[in-house]
Amino acid sequence: MTYTPKALIDNKDEKKKSDIIEELEDLEFQMYRMRENIKEIAKRSQILGIEQTKEEKWVIVYIIDDGHVCKVMLHDCETPYLGKWDFSIHAQYKNNEIHIDDIRGAHNRGFGSVCMKFLKDHALNNNIQYITGEICERDWDHIDRLKHFYKKHHFAIEIQEKEKYGEIYWSPAV
Repeated sequence: MTYTPKALIDNKDEKKKSDIIEELEDLEFQMYRMRENIKEIAKRSQILGIEQTKEEKWVIVYIIDDGHVCKVMLHDCETPYLGKWDFSIHAQYKNNEIHIDDIRGAHNRGFGSVCMKFLKDHALNNNIQYITGEICERDWDHIDRLKHFYKKHHFAIEIQEKEKYGEIYWSPAV
């Protein structure tokens, strides 16, 4: 039997309370910022939704789509929206597909996964059969991360290592 002094137990319980209070205050702040950011983003873009990242932070996902080019963008709910996105997937329409031109923003925060989910939903809602893209030489310094990302999102990937070139392909049937 292990003896734990009452002071340690009380301190442990108090820490949990302070953690909970801090989390609630952070959530309250994010909700306030979300409300303000949504008002500003909606003036220029179509809001697709809100989502939580892998770090349990709230983000607003929105799109600009002119029928030729679409940009699925994301802004966090911890900073004010000042007209700039925190992450985006830039794509263009080609026949009955969306072709990803570029993915921009910080990596390893879950932003790419959130945007990709919304891009796929957007494609399905608009009867777009495929999402395609290319991996080019400028991406080669992070090719392993890209392969992991696209596999996680159920894309078929073809890589030509020698040429430092690759193609990605997604359809609901893949």
